Amino acid sequence: MFSIKIFDEVIAVHIYEINTWTWLNDLSRKEKRAITLDSVPEDALASIQNMGIDAIWLMGVWERSPKGRKIALEHPDLQAEYRRVLPDFVPEDVVGSPYAVHRYEVDPHLGGRVGLINLRQRLKKMGIQLILDFVPNHVALDHPWLMEFPDAFVQGTVAEQTFDPKSFFRAGQYIFAHGRDPYYPAWTDTAQANAFSKTYRRLATETLLEISSLCDGVRCDMAMLLTNEIFAKTWSLNRVGAIPSQEFWVEIIQAVKHVRPEFFFIAEVYWDMEFTLQQQGFDYCYDKRFYDRVVHDSAGSINAHLQAELSYQQKLVRFIENHDEPRAITTLGLERSKMAAVLIATLPGAKLWHEGQFQGHKIKLPVQLGRRPKESSNAQLYAFYRKLLVEAQDSVYQLGAWVRRNVIPAWPGNESNGNLIAYTWEQGNDRRLIVVNYSNTLSQGRVPITNFGLEPILWKLTDVLNNAVYEREGHRMVTDGLYIELEPFHAHIFHFEPIPS
Repeated sequence: MFSIKIFDEVIAVHIYEINTWTWLNDLSRKEKRAITLDSVPEDALASIQNMGIDAIWLMGVWERSPKGRKIALEHPDLQAEYRRVLPDFVPEDVVGSPYAVHRYEVDPHLGGRVGLINLRQRLKKMGIQLILDFVPNHVALDHPWLMEFPDAFVQGTVAEQTFDPKSFFRAGQYIFAHGRDPYYPAWTDTAQANAFSKTYRRLATETLLEISSLCDGVRCDMAMLLTNEIFAKTWSLNRVGAIPSQEFWVEIIQAVKHVRPEFFFIAEVYWDMEFTLQQQGFDYCYDKRFYDRVVHDSAGSINAHLQAELSYQQKLVRFIENHDEPRAITTLGLERSKMAAVLIATLPGAKLWHEGQFQGHKIKLPVQLGRRPKESSNAQLYAFYRKLLVEAQDSVYQLGAWVRRNVIPAWPGNESNGNLIAYTWEQGNDRRLIVVNYSNTLSQGRVPITNFGLEPILWKLTDVLNNAVYEREGHRMVTDGLYIELEPFHAHIFHFEPIPS
């Protein structure tokens, strides 16, 4: 296991997202007793540890909103979605959205604060760090802050609430705006925080300092919405006040890290704003552009993405599914999803895996549900992920030097080399070459492996994915390039060992 930081260098980390409410529900049914954060069975944690996971993101531990649950229960579109995924759906299955936070207290149903603290201590002994949520853009519409600190929120007028009740609501003597982003309708179970408000910035800082006492890092929901640029675009300045001289995240992250410098921040971010949020202090940012290329584009598009500066790539979080996206096996199919997983596991930066992904689960669950249907597991896919993640635990992928490699045509007129993605890792005498055929056609190419310490001797290349061994001459791999031929959606992960003469 590797901690998330070594000195000041951000390194690779394997994060495992768990839907906390449904996970505990599943464990309770399996154990035939009520399981909370305080009583998670040892084997449930061991099965996660055995996959090489460095950090668990417990999604949705904060107290759910009673009003938010009522809205989620009565929403007709959501009701249809509930019944689609849960044919035996009953109203008790709706627990409300984890992103309409009622209070930043661990929900009593899940085991409360003490249960979370005890689970964290167990995880720490296993070498696993804990990540929790922070939802900076909004809170539940019945959060106590609305009455205690109304100036921390975006407010409206009676006329606005009358003519646009889906964007504004009344709470006590105030009219507040529902949370939103610039492009979509408002989230009607939320109240919009004012990122330009000194009061809200103080509340956010105090809350994050408290959260940082309970975990090792935080995943910040829709983090780009709080930047000066986006917030000013979403809300008129005569409503929210002048643009502050300091960015929201610069102020908040600096304040938290001043007290807990080891605490790390992950941004859920879209709209190509990853670099902006890295510059504002985030340790990691979602790589949604990579996800889109993997789902919609070809190897050429992915190769272009990998030309970015390494220092930028090291601070990205790559994924092929999470609670917001469809299941990978549904979107990509079995074989293509496996190749996307090879890329995620062996590229620089952090990797986000999703509960059920290793087993090939297919159902995307609405976050408002506290129960999910039982799904069958794909044993062969689980074995593949197990082999892949055991390989990805090697220190070469955390501490080694990464180089993207060009793939040239295997012979004149053969353009299938464009379907191949190749790169190397090197740490001392430990050398790896990864080649992925991200296409549905048989593909060939040559990979010139220069500046890799390949002396002009015979080398043994062990493909750990396919249990195959090859012998190749060092000087030929440098000058002519290592010849590669891969079936559709297949990959090599080669270990290099010199063969004594």
